[in-house]
Formats: sequence, C-alpha cells, structure tokens
Amino acid sequence: MPKVIFVIDKEGTEREIEAPIGLSILEIAHQHDIDLEGACEGSLACATCHVIVDEKFYCKLPNASEAEEDMLDLAFGLTHTSRLGCQIIVTEELAGIKVFLPSSTRNINL
Repeated sequence: MPKVIFVIDKEGTEREIEAPIGLSILEIAHQHDIDLEGACEGSLACATCHVIVDEKFYCKLPNASEAEEDMLDLAFGLTHTSRLGCQIIVTEELAGIKVFLPSSTRNINL
C-alpha cells in the first residue's frame, strides 16, 4: 500500500504524493514531474538529487554510506539533515516524510 510523502520545492510549494514502498525519493520525484535532477540515475556518482530531510524523519533514516557522504560533500546548500534522494527508500516508518529541495544544485562530473 502506498504511503504519503511531502515534497517542498524551491519556491516553498508543498506537494503531497502517494509513494509506493520500496521506491526511492528520486524515483518518486521523477514519476511525479518534480524537479529533482538525479543526473547519475541513482548510481551514487553525483549529488543532484540532494534533498533536505525534515528533522522529525532524519533520525528514522539508516545512516548514510561512505559513498553517499562523499557525494553529499559536493552538494550545494548542504545541511545537517541533507541526504541523497536516490538513497532514501520509502518504508512504512517513513510514511509522512517531508523533504525539501535545495534552492540550487551543482552537477560536478567525476
């Protein structure tokens, strides 16, 4: 059964989206025409799917891998609750998660 997630875009507009369990925030964003680039298509080779996770849900996420942390170092507008959308997989526990899109992204090809 899909769970509801909330995506807040650069302008502050909040969208409520039904999100199937098992898909990433990046995949869901692409399915709903949300401006979350994901230049590397979720292969952990860029930071263009950088999102800022609401504090209430950040602690529910598994720890970022070393590869994700390395890519996050390249993200524009990094915060202490920043994660890559390709690495956040919707689960029962994440129903209602809010993610904010940063004001800009930076695509640095490695």
